[in-house]
Amino acid sequence: MVWLPKQNGCSCLGALIPNVGKAAKPKMRKENRNSEHYFVERPKSKLKLGIIHTYLRGKSFKFLTASGVFSKKRLDLGTRVLIESMILPEEGFVLDIGCGYGAVGIAAATFNPKLHVIMVDVNERAVWLAKQNLELNNVTNAEVRKGYLYKPVENKLFNCILSNPPVSAGMPTVKAIIAEAPKHMTAKATFQMVVRSKIWGKRLRTIFEENFGKR
Repeated sequence: MVWLPKQNGCSCLGALIPNVGKAAKPKMRKENRNSEHYFVERPKSKLKLGIIHTYLRGKSFKFLTASGVFSKKRLDLGTRVLIESMILPEEGFVLDIGCGYGAVGIAAATFNPKLHVIMVDVNERAVWLAKQNLELNNVTNAEVRKGYLYKPVENKLFNCILSNPPVSAGMPTVKAIIAEAPKHMTAKATFQMVVRSKIWGKRLRTIFEENFGKR
């Protein structure tokens, strides 16, 4: 879903990514069933590191990953779709909320060096990985903050908010990401979230309309 302001000052709600595809479904279920919940402050699993090499929008990236974080073996399809499709402002501040090991935020900062990107996650292991990945990818216009949802950026406004939400944390968490977004957005900001429409689409559309208004 994407929240885009119109030129006349009004706003509209539209579907940017209605479905990330059937191929992602088995992987998501397997990870949720067999691994610990990744949206926790302190993962209990033994630290096992890995590294992912990938291309996004024609650029090469490498991400240090680990047990206890989401999609540790490969860049998940939802994240890839969001990165390939996201609409970035020409300048200003971007928030990657629930950043994991930092793929979305690092990509945004790389694609537009004029941006300052803040990445936030409650998972201390994810925060550590995201910081390592800033260095691995030579990104200097981004930072990582630890905390739950918007708490680490309570007093900041953003020109763009990006999220591949932690769906395994449940609807209340995902709903909070949407509901609390408007008070952290500038007048012409965009809010972009990747979701699988067959599971979340209809319910999240209602939540979007409650907080942003109907098209």
